Amino acid sequence: MTMAEDFRELIDELRKADELIEIEKPVDIRHIATLVDQSDKALMFTNVNGYEMPVISGVTNSRERLAIAAGCDFSEIEGRLREGLDRPIEPEFVNTGPVREIYCEGDDVDLYSLPVPLFSVLDGGPMITAGVTLSRDPDEDENSAINAGVYRFLVKEKNLTGIDIVTPNNLHRYAAKAYEKGEPLPISINIGTHPFELICSTYKARAGVSELGIAGGMRGKGVPLTQCQTIDMPCIADAEIVLEAEILPTGWTQPEGRFGEFTRLMGGLHWNPHVRIKAISMRKNPLYYALHMPWENIWPSGPIYEANVRRVLDEAGVNVTAVNITPGGCCHWHAIIAIKPLPGDGKNTIAAALSVADMKHVTVVDHDIDVFDAVDVEWAVATRVQADRDVVIISGARSKPLDPSLPPPGPYSRVPTTAKMGIDATIPDNVPRERFHRITYAYADEVKLDDFIGPANGAAKPSQDIGTDVLAAEIQALVTDTPLYFAELCEKFVAYGFQAVTRALGKLHEDGVLWQDAEGRHCLKGSKFAAVPPKR
Repeated sequence: MTMAEDFRELIDELRKADELIEIEKPVDIRHIATLVDQSDKALMFTNVNGYEMPVISGVTNSRERLAIAAGCDFSEIEGRLREGLDRPIEPEFVNTGPVREIYCEGDDVDLYSLPVPLFSVLDGGPMITAGVTLSRDPDEDENSAINAGVYRFLVKEKNLTGIDIVTPNNLHRYAAKAYEKGEPLPISINIGTHPFELICSTYKARAGVSELGIAGGMRGKGVPLTQCQTIDMPCIADAEIVLEAEILPTGWTQPEGRFGEFTRLMGGLHWNPHVRIKAISMRKNPLYYALHMPWENIWPSGPIYEANVRRVLDEAGVNVTAVNITPGGCCHWHAIIAIKPLPGDGKNTIAAALSVADMKHVTVVDHDIDVFDAVDVEWAVATRVQADRDVVIISGARSKPLDPSLPPPGPYSRVPTTAKMGIDATIPDNVPRERFHRITYAYADEVKLDDFIGPANGAAKPSQDIGTDVLAAEIQALVTDTPLYFAELCEKFVAYGFQAVTRALGKLHEDGVLWQDAEGRHCLKGSKFAAVPPKR
């Protein structure tokens, strides 16, 4: 599977894979979000009432489309991210790029002409949601690391937005520094980029680490950047649309919101700075990307948290076979981890995984459990867990401020801490493994129902004749050295038919020579394999 070079190539790949529906009928921009929510594919709206530009949404809100974007199976995306983390490739500066094909600045800037849709009925207005925002520390020079993040910009005037930077992070710190100096902070807002840039922009890299370098490592080459015209910042050269902007030194004084959060709940009113849009540049025939809230915000987070979980568990010496960062946990709070455990590894896995950023609840299972099957995981919890032994609770841990189960902080108080929980649903070390052998139906891999539906096409094949005493002697000889399950005996003597095998086993039982081992396989009475009844 080849990887798309940029957003536009990705749209072509989605089209080829039948993962994109093009809506040609006229659509009210207020209806876009709910139509995307109803679709199991990405949607492109080519005839939005009142706008010339197509809108595309739902690009990354499924495993299948994320896999197409990454050019690999979904299970391999986490490995791509680790490749980017371990071997980042810094951005490549180019003199120009397709983003410069259309350009306007100053009074010609008109955000109202962009088809920015409404998402929730409680939103404060149209919001730009897919903007990969580039910034730098104002105390450092132009050669310092470029910070990348994804923020929402509420359109307020034709060249003015808000920016939601309530949560402490690098951009919040940079904006606060500029505010203290009474200076604007230059930023470029890049809409319609390769999803690798979106994924890495939501990664919580420490100060000085370039998220774009991580994206370059995932791409296998540097993200192309070009210089903005009106601000001292670069932009992503192959983005569909770039807004050259400044965070104004208004401080966190302007009301903004409400917003639909990744929690699938509505956030409250926030107090944020204003952003002045100084210029807009676009490709020819640009596509407006409306990142659909919350699912397109949630799904790309999964590989990030999986990479973090795998990294800490590797350092803890745990043999991990699968990780599911669940969408039910908003791809932030819940992990289901399958391991091949040594004694004590279940608890060690919990301790390590709960140290990862916002992780709140962790369930650890054996490698025979499918971490992507909720019924299988629940079955492991039901059959392998004793709560007083296997549930671990940690109080007073760092929390995610958007966790609605926490009490809201007061006007001068800090974000409260949270409780974290782990469930060790691995098979207990002191319980025999045969107690957990699953029901497996005979010949499940060979016999298919479809082959038996329809008219009969011939008579049943007759079984070979053999005397009961003769077959009983053959079975007795066979189980003398190797205990065998009933199904295995039926398979070995299939030519004689099921009834003949059961009669022969009945003969051995009548003769008092047939017994079973501890796992229920047939053996001879008094042999070294024979199970011993418990003393009473």
